[in-house]
Order: sequence, then structure tokens, then C-alpha cells
Amino acid sequence: MGLTREICEIIDATQYDALGDECIDRVKEAIKDGIAVALAGSGEAPVTILTEHMLALGGARQASVWGAGQRLSLTQAAYINAVATHVLDFEPMWSPPTHSVSPTVPVAMALAEANRLDGRQIILAVAKGLEIQGRLQYAGDQYVPEALVFHPPGVAGVLGSAVTAASLLQLDVMQLQHALGLSASRAGSLLANVGSMTKSSHCGNAAAAGLDSALLAERGFTANPDVFEAHKGLVKTFYPNHFDEARLLNYGKPWRVVDPGLAIKLFPSQYGTHFAITAALDLHGAVDGRQDITQVRVVSPVMKYVDRPSPATGLDGKFSLQYVTACALLDGEVRIASFSDERRFRDDMVAMLARIELRQDESIPGDFHHMRVETEVEFADGSVQTMTCTAPRGSWGVTMAPGEHEAKLEDCLNGKLSTSDAGALIAALDRLDELSPDDVRSVLQLVAV
Repeated sequence: MGLTREICEIIDATQYDALGDECIDRVKEAIKDGIAVALAGSGEAPVTILTEHMLALGGARQASVWGAGQRLSLTQAAYINAVATHVLDFEPMWSPPTHSVSPTVPVAMALAEANRLDGRQIILAVAKGLEIQGRLQYAGDQYVPEALVFHPPGVAGVLGSAVTAASLLQLDVMQLQHALGLSASRAGSLLANVGSMTKSSHCGNAAAAGLDSALLAERGFTANPDVFEAHKGLVKTFYPNHFDEARLLNYGKPWRVVDPGLAIKLFPSQYGTHFAITAALDLHGAVDGRQDITQVRVVSPVMKYVDRPSPATGLDGKFSLQYVTACALLDGEVRIASFSDERRFRDDMVAMLARIELRQDESIPGDFHHMRVETEVEFADGSVQTMTCTAPRGSWGVTMAPGEHEAKLEDCLNGKLSTSDAGALIAALDRLDELSPDDVRSVLQLVAV
């Protein structure tokens, strides 16, 4: 039996009862977080531009565009909602790094809305889609961001979307093989576009392409059914240096959403910057209001993609260790508004950025489990304040403060929903496993606004 067939048989045989309570709880947490950040991101320029573009193209009106009061085709709605989930860089982080929520949750919700599916079906499908992404990254040993060739959602996310859709469409094993074969041909995303509008479209493309692949496989469209192991196939193309088949075939043993689990983002920026933010926030009390800062020194692993001393826009600042350090030192918080162009070009920010020196140290490990960021602030009198972050709150093994995740969800939802509707949405998603198809549609009516 080939690798593709074997993993497809494992996925197909996985039923709801195999998930276990902890997996179900973590999947519900991922869904809840993803929908909240999508609503917060629904008004961002990339999302509104893409929505207008899709509406101009025309087509069926099968599923809701969250936060827009519009309906599009299944693939179009999944695309837009996935972009909205990722556009703020606020969705959960996974280990090894990828963004697994945006390619899966919008796909599951679009199909659930169109096909009248219940909460348990959604949870199972999302669990399967999250797991294949986690297993691919784990099998490929994709831990060090600087060593990545592709933006991970553009590769693993396409297959995660296809697996999610296949579960809800009840594809058989051979149909799933064809769906994965087709989706693998649609994979790829350039890291050069990090810091631009295009980055969030990687997740939109993943969601739409994987869903479309599954829908085509349902109709009888074929692909290489052995795409994982094939010559010039998925493994050889996207994971050429290392791929541990045993890690892939341990699918669900345990679930990656449980071990190592997901890292909840408390700041809307690239995950490596959270180390710098945390260190700088710890320094804020010592520097708040002082006008005599002469220099700020930041020491990080080699992470060239977040070395941006003068980000071109607020969006670009999400990928700048220098910018997030300046935000945290000046404001004592890093929130969605921290990455507006208005904040980026305010006089105090421009002046602070000029004082920040970044040194990237090859001796510091580059993976999120072992890296650290050190921040040192020097004053005119020669005194120095220093802080080091080895793991931000919400990361693997680091608990959040009581109510911290709830505060994030409320902050994300309050821009779109009334307090009562936000509370009703969170309460419903907390008991998603109990929801009937009609209940699911009611939840999605809240999200559609």
C-alpha cells in the first residue's frame, strides 16, 4: 500500500468518537478564535477589495461572507472568510509553524451552511483538516521559520482544506486520494509577499483550492492517487530535505491540536515578533514617559523576514521586530490599531525607530520552542534596563492570564457585534458539539451581519 492510500484510509476511518474530549475542546477553541479574528479582519482593505472582486465576478449565492452581509459561491465565501481569518495575523499559531485555522474553518462553515450540517460534523471535519496540516509540517520537520521555502498555509493548508471538505462531503478513500492529488497541484506560496496584502490571500487560496478539489473529486475528477510518494510528487517537491512517514501515519496519535497544542496569539502580528513584544512590554513601566532613551538594542535569532528597520506601512510593521518593540515601549500595548499607517508615521514612532538597533545572533536557536529575544534600553545617564522573553503567554506550555483569551475574543467581536450578540455567539460556539443544523445556521446568521 502506498503512503497516500494509507494516510487516506486512516483519515477516512476516523470518526467523531475517536477525537476524545480534549481534542474536541481544543478544536472548538480554534473555531471560536478563528471566527472572532475573521470578524475583526472583515473590514480590512484586502478583504473588502477581494469581496468586491468576487461580487463583480458573479455566481451562486450559497454561503455567507462573514461581517459583510453578502453571499457568494462556496469557494468564493471560503476564500474571503479565510483571508479575513488571516489578514490581521491574529489566528492561532501551530508547531511546526503554519496557520491551520484559516484554511479549514471557513471551508467547514460554508459547507455546513449550504448542506445543513450539524456541529459534530463540523468539529470532526475541522479536526481532520487541522491534523493533516500539523502532521505534514511535523513529518517535514518544518520548525525553523528562516529555513522555510514556502509560506506553510500555501502548502499544508491546501491539503487541510481538501481533507476538511472531504469529510463533510463524505468522500470515499479513492475520492479523497484524488482530492489530495488535485489539491497538491494547487499548492505553493512565496514568502517574499509577507508584509503585503498578498500574504493573507495564501490562506484564501488554500481554503478555496482545497474545497474546489474535494468538490471536483466528488464529481469524478481524477488526479494522481499516489501524489504523496510519487516521483516529483508532494513529498519530493515540498519536503525534499526530510520527511518522516511514521510521523505522518501517526495521524491522531495524539492529535496535534492537543500535543503540542495551539498557541493563542495575544498580539496581531507575526509570531516571532511576540517574543520582542513581550520583552518590550515588560520594560514599558520602566521607560514610560522618559524622554532620555538614547538607544534600544534587540537581540534575536536570525530571522531576516522580520528585520524591517523602517516598515513601509503599518501592515509591514507586523513583520518588524523593530516596529513592534517601539509600539510596546511607547504605548504599553500592541493591538489592532497599532498597525495602522497613522500609528506607523506618528512623530514619536519615527523617532523611536531611529534609536532601535537589531542584532541577529546565529547562536540563538531559530525555532519557536527554543528561541529568545533580548531587549535592552539605554538612557542618557548610562543606565540600562534589560528584559528577555523565552516564550510569550499563550504559547505551548505557557498559560495565559485568567480571562486573557476571552478579552481577545471580545475585543475582536465588539467592532462588529453588539455585546449581547457577541456573548450569544461565543456561548453557541462553546457548545458547538450540541448544535443541530438549524442551530448552526443561526450561528452563521450572527456571523454574517
